[in-house]
Amino acid sequence: MYCCMLRSFHIKGNKLIQLTRASFSQNPQSWDTSLKLSSCTVYRCTHSPVSGSLWQPLTHRTHQPAASHRCMSSTARRRRLPSAFPVIDGAFQPSHRHVYEANLRNSLICQQKYLEHKEKVMKGGGENAIARHTQRNRKVLVRDRLRMLLDDEDYLELSPFAGLGLPYGDIPAAGCLTGIGKINGLWCMFCANDATVKGGTAYPITVKKQLRAQVVAMQNRLPFVYLVDSGGAFLPLQSEIFPDKNHGGRTFYNEAVMSAMKIPQVSVVCGSCTAGGAYVPTMSEEAVIVHRIGTIFLGGPPLVKAATGEEVSPEDLGGARLHSEVSGCVDHFATTENEAYEHTRNIISTLNYELPEEDDTPAEEPLYSTDDLMGLAPRCYNHSMDVRLIVSRLTDGSRFQEFKARYGTTLLTGFARIDGHQIGIVANNGELTYEASLKGSHFVQLCDQRDIPLIFLQNTAPEPAHTLSQTKAESNTNRLKAQGSMMSAVACASVPKITVVIGGCHGGDSYAMCGRAFDPNFLFLWPNARVSILAPGHSEAFVQTEEEITQINEMLEEESSAFFSTGRLWDDGVILPQDTRKVLSKCLKIIKQQEYQLSREKMRTPFLRM
Repeated sequence: MYCCMLRSFHIKGNKLIQLTRASFSQNPQSWDTSLKLSSCTVYRCTHSPVSGSLWQPLTHRTHQPAASHRCMSSTARRRRLPSAFPVIDGAFQPSHRHVYEANLRNSLICQQKYLEHKEKVMKGGGENAIARHTQRNRKVLVRDRLRMLLDDEDYLELSPFAGLGLPYGDIPAAGCLTGIGKINGLWCMFCANDATVKGGTAYPITVKKQLRAQVVAMQNRLPFVYLVDSGGAFLPLQSEIFPDKNHGGRTFYNEAVMSAMKIPQVSVVCGSCTAGGAYVPTMSEEAVIVHRIGTIFLGGPPLVKAATGEEVSPEDLGGARLHSEVSGCVDHFATTENEAYEHTRNIISTLNYELPEEDDTPAEEPLYSTDDLMGLAPRCYNHSMDVRLIVSRLTDGSRFQEFKARYGTTLLTGFARIDGHQIGIVANNGELTYEASLKGSHFVQLCDQRDIPLIFLQNTAPEPAHTLSQTKAESNTNRLKAQGSMMSAVACASVPKITVVIGGCHGGDSYAMCGRAFDPNFLFLWPNARVSILAPGHSEAFVQTEEEITQINEMLEEESSAFFSTGRLWDDGVILPQDTRKVLSKCLKIIKQQEYQLSREKMRTPFLRM
């Protein structure tokens, strides 16, 4: 009798499909079968009394990454099922006109603030810093570097307003640009230091932005390109940069983990790499350095002089010739920045991806203008209109297959397509009631079962439901349990998730709608959005005196602003309502790319002896 502690299997054809843990035994002198393990590798087991059980891999199927990494079905070699989704009515009713106009006036004010922030960020560290960077240091500006590196300027920039309005001052774009653009047709994450901002010094918000870029790259399996031009940490704030888990050291930990995940990383040393910044290129898989501009050292010439009294030039201490000819820290020597980015593009072309041929057939545009979204962005919760009006301006052909249309009507759920990508939509259309939460939980699990990405359009109630009677207490208890069920479904769903806060992001309802804590692949805010535990003007039930009410409401008014939120990097950026469809389309393409990587996990070649 030969017994193996394995999992029980259900025989389907000539394969065995894994079900549950159990033990089983077989008694013949020898037997041969194929075993399909959950690791997606098919193994053959040859058994005999002499040699025992020997498991060898026969074929390898791509491992499905954990949480949020499950890929969408390929369209490269297959034809999607034809869409039979009905067109939804997105026409305005006359009674909507005054609400629409009030929302539009507020959106125009928010848009003006958005443009002011954008102008401030585009100036970088200011005129003097730009002149010093380009004339004295003979370096290229960060956005010009991206123009040389990327195929075009149609990239998705993440958190461009991070670093504005912080207690320690404005740090435009947090001192670095992060985003996703195409290099030789391949979507790549980039992180480019802007040395015109505080000389490239890393502030706490800089570290946070770099770490978020790495997380996005890991979630979506994006090749990562670092354009390094850093002066090291800002020492007066070292306690917020160095010691904790998600501080500076996490950057290098993530680099190691990404390499183990077979996510390619390339560094271009186009400036100073001092102290901790020196580890970024040395831990990348390939590194390029620019002659007379790029340097790598833990302690620069001033530190050498202070410690030994010796004067040494940056080039002799850690320049391009030293690291490409002597230390071997870098792999490619470039005489100019333009040559360095050509090297980088060539490196990206060696990656093992097989991209499908691009389909030039344009997707069906919505039947209603996306410009109308400016008047549909609610200035407050009481100015929210039927969310179907928003959905009809985002989806292909304004088509939408609603799920459970007559149940839990304060939550809209259903299927649609955006730029040809099939998605499931979960959108607030009122309070997240008991019935709405059950409906949301069901729909999220349905999309997870079918591998359909989820889009959450979040506009939650401004305050928790009050308990004024025994009946209301029972109702709220049921609602709490149902919302907990929906939170579990959202947290455990392994399909990609994208959240857009179109109005309010308040209280526990925001968790069920895939808020930041629930780790969506991307999270964006409209400029009118409010992010706080309570909406401004709704604190009366929670504080005692009139003075406290006034004080709390003033605080909420300031701290719930979309620009306050994005300045602290609680999201991936503020986007204008009329750009939402374009941004969602890019995100879906970016998420989909991971299925085209041919080598995602190393083959397990050693024998497994059971």
